[in-house]
Amino acid sequence: MGRKMEWAGREKHMRGIPRKMVFLAVGAFAKAVATLLNTTSVHNADTLIRLVRSRPPGIPLLTVSNHMSTLDDPLLWGFKGFPSLDANLARWVLAAEDICFKNSVLTYFFRLGKCIPITRGAGIYQEYMNEALQCLNNGAWLHTFPEGKVSQEDAPIRRLKWGTASLIVRAHVTPIVLPMVHSGFEETNKQENCGWCPLHPIFRPICRSKVMPEKFFLDRRPPFPLCNKKIKIMIGQPLEFDIPKMTELAISKSSGDVFSSTTTSRGWPVISFYGLDLDEAAQRYLYSSISEEIQSAMEELRSSLK
Repeated sequence: MGRKMEWAGREKHMRGIPRKMVFLAVGAFAKAVATLLNTTSVHNADTLIRLVRSRPPGIPLLTVSNHMSTLDDPLLWGFKGFPSLDANLARWVLAAEDICFKNSVLTYFFRLGKCIPITRGAGIYQEYMNEALQCLNNGAWLHTFPEGKVSQEDAPIRRLKWGTASLIVRAHVTPIVLPMVHSGFEETNKQENCGWCPLHPIFRPICRSKVMPEKFFLDRRPPFPLCNKKIKIMIGQPLEFDIPKMTELAISKSSGDVFSSTTTSRGWPVISFYGLDLDEAAQRYLYSSISEEIQSAMEELRSSLK
């Protein structure tokens, strides 16, 4: 399928008409679920909207969030006031190859939706990561789920995968990094009566379920998101990373034998930034430092959801 139909994701593919149609349809669906069928509250929405609409030219935006369901994207962008119908302003997003790109039809659809396939377990230097990097180098908006997989547990933010950090480091211009955390896709309705369902005793399992539970009926997801839930989205403040300084520190800290001898080599290439060469040990230190800072910011947002 030629790098998973990369051509279908290009802006000029059929004059952009199929892409606009996809975003009109998916954007309308997201708004219906987020604002009509459920109640969504967003903290600091203005910051995200401003960065999406009017950040300085050539400056990439990288948003990161927890991953609560398979429909986090596009439902995250369905809240009131967000331009979710505009294909030109829409995010690029990393999507699991084994779920979203299983056949030609799905591949074409998700490519039109500005999705980039990621092969689980293939590492941070897999071919598709170069596509994501190119998006940032073009000054575009990219969204990632750095936890790497869906989790509907009410638990602290898990250790982040290093792919997001590697994109921040390798981008020609350091992106604006905006952390986000949401809840509600995993919440159950604990009320005895959901307020609108006259047949509540019959449909109690549905009323008490999640917006998009992983195991709804016969250990399968529901065919459509459930209703009457409360979705909360916390948007943080942009994170700043002094990559040159962090690179120097990574080289200094990883130069000893202790750090490199306790890890198994993955065969990463030596990369150069700002005239400095980073071997695998230095990269590990650098990516770990950036990931920990993002994880801390996300956990702070998660704690404020309580």
